[in-house]
Amino acid sequence: MGMVSLRLNNAEEELFRSYAVHTGKTLSELFKTALAEQIEDQLDYEVGIQALNRYNENPVKHSIDDIIKELENDL
Repeated sequence: MGMVSLRLNNAEEELFRSYAVHTGKTLSELFKTALAEQIEDQLDYEVGIQALNRYNENPVKHSIDDIIKELENDL
């Protein structure tokens, strides 16, 4: 298992440790969760930009009724 070191000033350490106690989680859990969420948000953003670019290249729109019909046909 890898280990990563993180430098915090006193105020950051106090805030983060206080929050960890408040949530009942370890600092490690909190940092891993926060970083994983940031990575997921970035990936979601990139996928959204790609979808927007594809739409701008071919701006086809579908009504909600058409989508419902297509989904019902798949059942």
